[in-house]
Amino acid sequence: MRTAALAPAVIALIVVGGSAMAVGGRVDGPPDSGVTVTTVAGPHWDPEQRDPLVKQRTKGDPDAPLVIYEMSDFQCPACKAFVHDILPDLEREYVTNGKVQMVFVNLPLVQIHANAPAAHEFAMCAAQQDLFWPVHDLLFRYQESWAHTQEPVGFFMMMADSAGLDKEKLLTCVESGELRWIVQQEATAVVKQGIRSTPSFIIEQLMIPGYLQMDGWRPLLDSLYTVKTKEN
Repeated sequence: MRTAALAPAVIALIVVGGSAMAVGGRVDGPPDSGVTVTTVAGPHWDPEQRDPLVKQRTKGDPDAPLVIYEMSDFQCPACKAFVHDILPDLEREYVTNGKVQMVFVNLPLVQIHANAPAAHEFAMCAAQQDLFWPVHDLLFRYQESWAHTQEPVGFFMMMADSAGLDKEKLLTCVESGELRWIVQQEATAVVKQGIRSTPSFIIEQLMIPGYLQMDGWRPLLDSLYTVKTKEN
């Protein structure tokens, strides 16, 4: 799978409408607000340190010229809004036609979302059965039902049939915590990179914190795509 290398010293921070986002919050710039780019220092994303289930969490052509890394939290309301309101358009306009590849990155915000770690572990166990995306969709669709329950795993197991999961293998994986390291390692690496809010996105040398409307995504992706395809 192709991966996008990020600059080792500088990441561009995109702020929509001149606003910064709060943890788990949402940034909505008006359609004509444009994108203001500033720069912040930060380490690079090292593709070789990614986990063995990354392919199961990737959508799009592996040879796509652009790769979007989506830092997400299954219990984050803004992440759910992105998945429901923006992701379908991104997929239709950029992923399915081979322009963009998207990679889901684990960033459960444990300080404010107590059930997020369990949700991410459940999703990794589903990824082990090549069924990450059906579980991804179910977790966001029913977020309000499990977000504040005392026993989220019980609710997750009820979704197993809807996703077509092998429940015996799934239960063994969830109860053993065998894939917990993936979630923890990935979240730690992301935080060290200076990303502490969801949803956040990295594409090329740009970091986008928050909920960017399609009127913001289109000019950004079109511009980057033009540059990348000219380079090749």
